[in-house]
Amino acid sequence: MIDTAHSTAVLEDIQLEPQELQALIHRADTIFKAHFPQTVCFERAIFFSWGCTIGDCTFCYMSTQPKDKPPRETKRSSESILAEFIIAKQLGWDIGFFTGGIGVLKPDEQEQLLKTASEIIGEKIWLSVGPVAKPLLQKYLPYIKGVVGSTETINPELHKIVCPSKPLAPYERMFEAAKELNLKRAMTFIVGMGETHDDLKLLIDFIKKYQIHKIHIYSLIPQKGTMFENASIPTAEDQAWWIANLRIAFPELDIQCGIWEDRIAYLPLLLTSGANSFSKFRALNLFGTKLADDVEFQATLTGRSFVGTLTKLPDKTDENWNQEVDRLSLDQDMKEHIRVKLFQYLNQMRKNLNQKSQPKSEIKKQGMIDELHHP
Repeated sequence: MIDTAHSTAVLEDIQLEPQELQALIHRADTIFKAHFPQTVCFERAIFFSWGCTIGDCTFCYMSTQPKDKPPRETKRSSESILAEFIIAKQLGWDIGFFTGGIGVLKPDEQEQLLKTASEIIGEKIWLSVGPVAKPLLQKYLPYIKGVVGSTETINPELHKIVCPSKPLAPYERMFEAAKELNLKRAMTFIVGMGETHDDLKLLIDFIKKYQIHKIHIYSLIPQKGTMFENASIPTAEDQAWWIANLRIAFPELDIQCGIWEDRIAYLPLLLTSGANSFSKFRALNLFGTKLADDVEFQATLTGRSFVGTLTKLPDKTDENWNQEVDRLSLDQDMKEHIRVKLFQYLNQMRKNLNQKSQPKSEIKKQGMIDELHHP
């Protein structure tokens, strides 16, 4: 049971103004508590590439990549992707979606990765790879629970500016096809690109029209080399306003909020506003660090219990981890490649944990040793 007085204290600590916003968030929090368990989890979006065949969304990191590099050359190796799925499963992270640049993976490549990934996590996966035609959705049906439309914003004029080559219409067709196939539908919305509160009605109407099950509410990350490079970072209150209004409009909607390591302190307010879960934390790189400690602490300030972990590795021997690879329905050569990547990730995570437990003087000394060996 959540301590209501404690939740109110969280709001007061953030010094919300005006009072109308505080009342809005309190109402959203009450609705959330009536419809969901009092838990919070981290969602991991697993990427398969860092390039995109569109590459001109004016807010996106992928738009800053060298134009002379073919997007297919930005693919991650299959073994690194699958090793990450193993870690996510064992640490209790939800898989927000499997994603990457539009047009980077061929359908057969995508199908094989989806098949193995769903085998690893023991359930179907959300897929976010741009608009997907109905025949391909049918092909992926054994492995996907739903599709995510990277809609970004619903205002038609703003959408033309921020996603000039990624119109909404193909996503709308995908949502219709998904409905026919009994697949769930999710979408993304980024706060801070020029939307206004008047756009809320457009967003609500869109969610109703396509019977959206889940929405990812992010706030703009000003990327160097984009038109938003010098834009102001949205405040916690900016992001919370959208979350709270959607929670009130849709009591059972799954709402996921995106943070970043410079916005960890946003988390209590975003959860109190009605978000179910959070993402956009670099969990592999920052696992077991002070920042990861802070994320778990902030996430529980509202009284919710934290599901999974960003700070503790499971009590597994190397042999136990090897068994996770051995049980996969893959050839031995691929298993060996996955094993190598898995232990690369685990060794870095263990290193983070060891550094956190060392006195500062020992960490500095180890850093000097690392520099000598890896200039």
